[in-house]
Amino acid sequence: MKMKLSELKDAEISQQLSEASKQIRETRFQFAITRSLENPKIIRELKKKIARLKTIQRERELSSKKK
Repeated sequence: MKMKLSELKDAEISQQLSEASKQIRETRFQFAITRSLENPKIIRELKKKIARLKTIQRERELSSKKK
């Protein structure tokens, strides 16, 4: 079952963020060496996923400060 990103716990968000960062680093390295990728959209998708995760983290941080 696929969960929405906003439903994840803080630890799970941090874990997914580190996994996505690792994956984008490996994909960029592969692209630099071979100059071709199986799916060139993956870098764009990973960047968007990282941005979504960081946004959720920031929203939670700000909401906890207001309380």
